[in-house]
Amino acid sequence: MENGLNYEQVRKKCEEISNTYQINEELFYDVIEDWDEVEKPIDDKLQGVFQNLLKLVSNEITEMEAEVSLQATCQMGCAFCCYFPIIITKLEAKLLQMSINNFDFEQREKLFNHIEQYFSKYKHILEQVPDNWVEEMSEVKLAYKKLQLPCVLLDTEKNQCMAYEVRPIPCRTYMSYSDPLLCKQNLLPKETVSFEFLYEPYISALNEFLQWAYEDGSTGEITYPNDLYETDYLHNWMKKSLI
Repeated sequence: MENGLNYEQVRKKCEEISNTYQINEELFYDVIEDWDEVEKPIDDKLQGVFQNLLKLVSNEITEMEAEVSLQATCQMGCAFCCYFPIIITKLEAKLLQMSINNFDFEQREKLFNHIEQYFSKYKHILEQVPDNWVEEMSEVKLAYKKLQLPCVLLDTEKNQCMAYEVRPIPCRTYMSYSDPLLCKQNLLPKETVSFEFLYEPYISALNEFLQWAYEDGSTGEITYPNDLYETDYLHNWMKKSLI
């Protein structure tokens, strides 16, 4: 395939990664240990931990790709994966919102206006979204993709994420190394790759840092541990943040 790998080639590359890559959890704990020493308000420290852990996940994927000579075929303006359901914890939603609140004024206001318009524009489609805890996840994904509901953070005119630097883990770990046409022609292309196993060290490090903060007497805007266990669609969290 000229524009990427076929399914069998992708499968073999994934097998290589499985056989050679080992998660270095110390890298994730280095992040929280460094931020634990910083003299800043707890909410600032939480944002720093959150953003650095997100970057670390992306860096780990880049290293795995380099190790087995994989190159993503996703390009600027390609947003087929931005129509998948994104389900995150209340903890992550709060940290995302806190990070967005620190965007520069123009970027922040543009995003807030976009989000308000989103719920008006897609009101009837949003009413059809399946409950994320009722069906098998594969069935939820298929039903959701059929709705062709864009992510609440997607600028559909430019096909760009409006909070790309702090996009959630599901967005970072879903990759394509095959012909982009496969994503266009298939609701659930089998050739795509998910590095979702990186979620475990990421969320474990976040949890550990919050445990330390809790023991020190304050977790800021985070209600710990409750926020760690409540999940919902990203668009629902964004809607709640506007109320």
